[in-house]
Amino acid sequence: MVVEIKKVGVIGAGQMGNGIAHVCAVAGFDVWLNDISVDRVQSGLASINGNMARQVSKGLITEDERTAALDRLKPAESMDELADVDLVIESAVENEQIKRKIFAQLCPLLKPEAILATNTSSISITRLAATTDRPERFIGIHFMNPVPLMELVELVRGIATEDETFEASKVFTRKLGKTTAVAEDFPAFMVNRILLPMINEAIYTLYEGVGSVEAIDTAMKLGANHPMGPLQLADFIGLDTCLSIMQVLYEGLADSKYRPCPLLVKYVEAGWLGRKTQRGFYDYRGETPVPTR
Repeated sequence: MVVEIKKVGVIGAGQMGNGIAHVCAVAGFDVWLNDISVDRVQSGLASINGNMARQVSKGLITEDERTAALDRLKPAESMDELADVDLVIESAVENEQIKRKIFAQLCPLLKPEAILATNTSSISITRLAATTDRPERFIGIHFMNPVPLMELVELVRGIATEDETFEASKVFTRKLGKTTAVAEDFPAFMVNRILLPMINEAIYTLYEGVGSVEAIDTAMKLGANHPMGPLQLADFIGLDTCLSIMQVLYEGLADSKYRPCPLLVKYVEAGWLGRKTQRGFYDYRGETPVPTR
């Protein structure tokens, strides 16, 4: 039987998680947002409020729609509050051990028919599903960043994912106004399998002194008509996330073309992770971003 999804839990109130909660609430779902601390949940809800206000000012949603959506959003201070939801989307940091820990805590609390989804951008759905009590009701629903603006969702079935789970997830993403692309469960799926090696190659181009940060980004914006240069995009994604996806590709496919660039590793070791830490390939502490190399 195909479950009708009405109540949604989102675990992780960061940029991706609050974006997912935002689009679910606007689309009419009741949403519970959870994170490891109440402060993080409150900060996620504050971001959603601000982003919805921006949508109202741009005429994308009405003030009434914003108020109604905010009413449908509830903080879940503990995972116990997700006991009655039909779908839980995990959107924690891109770290397999952390995700496994979340599922171990969460599964005993959920009703048996609830669907469990992960927003992982690269980790094996089959492997994550196997750590849960419901591999047949487990699926990858991978949103793009920023979630309210980006139209695509990658749907990824694990080897055990049942048709009912897949169909219910398709209906759900359609209700969010998103377009789905179905990807097979191989490292980094489709978008990041293509995008991250390009970003990694841009970092190699910088590392080898072929061009400066500014020259590389200008070249790809004006030469390949990309809306954002690859290094600027890396900073936006987060250099730690870029590195972890490249590591998943390198380990999962054992091909040297996926070797993370040593310069990317160095930036991550320095804690220069891009916009979220104010420094990456650009320094964001002043009025305008300045290249750091």
